[in-house]
Amino acid sequence: QVRLVESGGGLVQTGGSLRLSCAGSRSIFSINAMGWYRRAPGKQRELVASITSGGSTNYADSVKGRFTISRDNAKNTVYLQMNSLKPEDTAVYYCNAHDIMYDSWGQGTQVTVSS
Repeated sequence: QVRLVESGGGLVQTGGSLRLSCAGSRSIFSINAMGWYRRAPGKQRELVASITSGGSTNYADSVKGRFTISRDNAKNTVYLQMNSLKPEDTAVYYCNAHDIMYDSWGQGTQVTVSS
């Protein structure tokens, strides 16, 4: 397993930007997929974006064109660049490492977008 620590959340205005970082405790090069999930008040956790070890990406329809997931294997870090933020993006964001044998989760970081 890999321990994950998120950072970069905060309070921003509608239309603003944030970049979330997810730092792994070891190499993430061979992990099948890394992803960002979020849980908004009163809602289930949902997948926001994912990236495979081969670089393929997927995004929730609600964030396409606004969010970009990327990885820097040399730094054992995954990023989520969030632009044109909306109040609907307000949630706790979680980093996830998905492999055949396990799933690892970070502690979460709060993103709040003012209306």
